Amino acid sequence: QVQLVESGGGLVQPGESLRLSCAASGTIFGINDMGWHRQAPGKQRELVAIMPTGGRPNYADSVKGRFTMSRDNAKNTVYLQMNSLKPEDTAVYYCKAVRNSMTYWGQGTQVTVSS
Repeated sequence: QVQLVESGGGLVQPGESLRLSCAASGTIFGINDMGWHRQAPGKQRELVAIMPTGGRPNYADSVKGRFTMSRDNAKNTVYLQMNSLKPEDTAVYYCKAVRNSMTYWGQGTQVTVSS
């Protein structure tokens, strides 16, 4: 089992920044991909960024150039740096890990962008 705990969400104004963190614990050996998804009210969950172990992150077109995903293997933690936030970035953000074809999700953290 893999446990994921997100943190760092909050309320910000348009143009501001936030950094989300996701700490992994449990059976973390063998995790392949880690990523971030988000779900806005009334919409389906969508991919924001995904990073394979040892690889580079890929981003949704809607966040390219504004969001940066990074991974600290020593801390078993991934981050999502979100800059130039827009109201349409408002959503619950979920961390995801894939291990042995099993997908694990965190509980989510709310990000609200509003003036």
